Amino acid sequence: MGLRPNPTYRQRRLGSELRRMRNACSLSASSGGAIVDISSAHMSHIETGRTAIPEVKLRTLASAYGCNNEALVNSLVTMGRTTGRGWWSKYKHNHPASTLDLAELEASALACQSFQWLYIPGLLQLPEYTRALITNAEPEADKALLDACVEFRMRRQQVLAEGSALEFHAVIHETALHTQFVPMGVMRRQIEHLVEMSHLSHVHIQVLPLRANVFPVRFSTPFVLFEASVPELNTVYIEHPVSSPFISDQDQLVQFAATFEGLRTVALPAIDVPVEPKFHTELSSLGLIQNLLYSM
Repeated sequence: MGLRPNPTYRQRRLGSELRRMRNACSLSASSGGAIVDISSAHMSHIETGRTAIPEVKLRTLASAYGCNNEALVNSLVTMGRTTGRGWWSKYKHNHPASTLDLAELEASALACQSFQWLYIPGLLQLPEYTRALITNAEPEADKALLDACVEFRMRRQQVLAEGSALEFHAVIHETALHTQFVPMGVMRRQIEHLVEMSHLSHVHIQVLPLRANVFPVRFSTPFVLFEASVPELNTVYIEHPVSSPFISDQDQLVQFAATFEGLRTVALPAIDVPVEPKFHTELSSLGLIQNLLYSM
């Protein structure tokens, strides 16, 4: 079997976790490979995600590396068994690899925490909002490609369908509700859509108001924190126009988790439609949104 020319994030992450375990016990690639009777070159290909590793060898290596976390090992085995073929596969010819990796992450995550300060999070966007954003950014974009991009984003949103197991929590800065990147009518419908989505028990939406007296963000870019089956495999996705990296370093994951907790604490209470907002005594995300809609 040939080497993978472009391993996915999942494949790279599996390899990097094995490398992390090996480094933790101060073994060289050659010594690690000897444990399962493979060359150091083959070990290198496994650790970069360019080739697969059989389950037996993976479990043997984890044991030899002193990993007693059975849940983590089982999760790694599952990652190795996964084919990676999903609905996103048909878009591989017109979408960057990082976008496909994002869709695969969303499909496998247990929970997702998103912070946006300029746009509505992709999983909460209406088709016309997405189309307007892309058109403004790429006015010369081919219509077929534009349609594919909108279709792809809408297909991603099925992870939030009724009965979904994905717990989604978004903190959206109020700035995103005031921007005029899209027509006023589209923006109004998009804001109303946020309220509609909040009816889902697994979707939680908070607004961070412009008048918040603190802004507990260490990072100047939007991010999404994905919670995996075990915390060791959590991932942060950084949205960037040039490249969208995935972060798996445990220390950095702790920082991002703490940042989101700070945002959640400072933001207004989540939209809770059945509960009448106390306009005169308590600010809320729903109250702010209703006031904004009234003025539009």
